[in-house]
Amino acid sequence: MNITQLARLPFSGNGAWSELRRLDLSIPFLAWVVVVPMSFLPPVLLYYAGTQYGDAFMQGFGDKEWRFITTILFLAELLTFFVMGWLIHAVMGSHQLKISYQDAYLLAAIAPLPLWLSSLALLVPMLAVSVVAVFAALFLSCALVYQGVRSFCERSDNDVVVMSATYTVMASSLLAWGVLMAMVWAF
Repeated sequence: MNITQLARLPFSGNGAWSELRRLDLSIPFLAWVVVVPMSFLPPVLLYYAGTQYGDAFMQGFGDKEWRFITTILFLAELLTFFVMGWLIHAVMGSHQLKISYQDAYLLAAIAPLPLWLSSLALLVPMLAVSVVAVFAALFLSCALVYQGVRSFCERSDNDVVVMSATYTVMASSLLAWGVLMAMVWAF
């Protein structure tokens, strides 16, 4: 699978997702090769922004305990992957949609990729750039969940059950993301 096929995932139905599914990636492989390395990006870049830009980025940004915050953020991101895989499987089951645990965890590993990559915006010392990047990443992450659920559950486009399941998963994901961000600002 190449970068072009990965870029098509939020906008395509079964084609790219079927190819990703055919790779038959195990849950430990996803955790070690995708989730752990990508989960390092936000804490490392947040630490960089907090220690290098300080209050020039945002008032009060430089006074935080970035070592503690970023360590907790990294651990919370890892925990979130395992919870979200279980949640995706449970939500699909409650909507009478069939998805394997392996596919649920594949979706849990792929869906946050835009959010992890949006942390690269922290390399630019402007809050507006980071805000735009996060909103674009949230949109792409929602699209990934919808297309992934639709493809893995073998449903047609504009399926109301898939939309409902996606809404439930994304609401839970946004809640978890909100808690992570609140934790960052609280310390």
